[in-house]
Amino acid sequence: MPKVAPSGSLIFDVVTRTGHDGLLGPDSVAWRVIDHPAALIGGLRALIVQSLHPLAMAGVAQHSDYKHRPLDRLRRTAYYVGATAMGDTATALEAAAHVKRVHKKVHGTDPVTGRSYSAEDPETQVWVHTIEWHSFLVAYNAFGRRLSVAEQDQYLSEGVRICALLGTPEEMVPASTGQLRDYFERVTPQLCVSAQAREAIGFVVNPPLTRDLLAYWPGLRVLGQAAVAITPRHLRRMAGIDRPRAVDTAAIAAVRPLISASQHAPLRDLFGYVLGSQVRNVHGRGRALRRSVAA
Repeated sequence: MPKVAPSGSLIFDVVTRTGHDGLLGPDSVAWRVIDHPAALIGGLRALIVQSLHPLAMAGVAQHSDYKHRPLDRLRRTAYYVGATAMGDTATALEAAAHVKRVHKKVHGTDPVTGRSYSAEDPETQVWVHTIEWHSFLVAYNAFGRRLSVAEQDQYLSEGVRICALLGTPEEMVPASTGQLRDYFERVTPQLCVSAQAREAIGFVVNPPLTRDLLAYWPGLRVLGQAAVAITPRHLRRMAGIDRPRAVDTAAIAAVRPLISASQHAPLRDLFGYVLGSQVRNVHGRGRALRRSVAA
């Protein structure tokens, strides 16, 4: 049975239209963007850009197991994104509560700036969310269908609700393309590339041939190169991964057929297998609901 909520509330309106009681809904822009296979490229782009914020990078370097269990980290992130944006309210809140418990343990001192950091710091949360959410949008525009400014603004405003699940004040989160430009202008002077950042970026761009990644290495390598191609050039120069435009063009051309084919079985099922059963279930239920709403 759908969740009962007061008339006029966000949840009530979504349930009335679609039978879905999530924070967003199957007619949201976010569902289109996040359920598109290009979101995986967006996620890799996000990892590159996020690494350039010293406090965010310190938390990853000192508390993450990404070097030893990269697929587990990828699956956890993909599940959180899918569960909060496409899941029902109970699923979204449960996923957020789990991340908040993990964040309580992530704090320390950044060796680059000497400043203390915490995963519960709202400014760091805004950085991580904004780069991730924006990267999904950039990838969708590049490999899916370019959204209008109005659609992009709607998508960003939808993301505010998701970021707020971790306790981040909504007014801090960019909710439009204009606010996003202002945010990037403010935060760019804080960015730098450290040895830890170079290592993390190298892991995305040139993934190692480990036992964990061996079966997926060719695909991850291609997707990683595509992620570089949609990363802003000034950030690529900072990170030391810039390259000629012709290489970007080739990387994008190489991945387009893969992204197109992965929207359908059996390649879509292979993507789902790589990301794990939890991610498959969330996206599978979301697609079924969107089909029923469209019908």
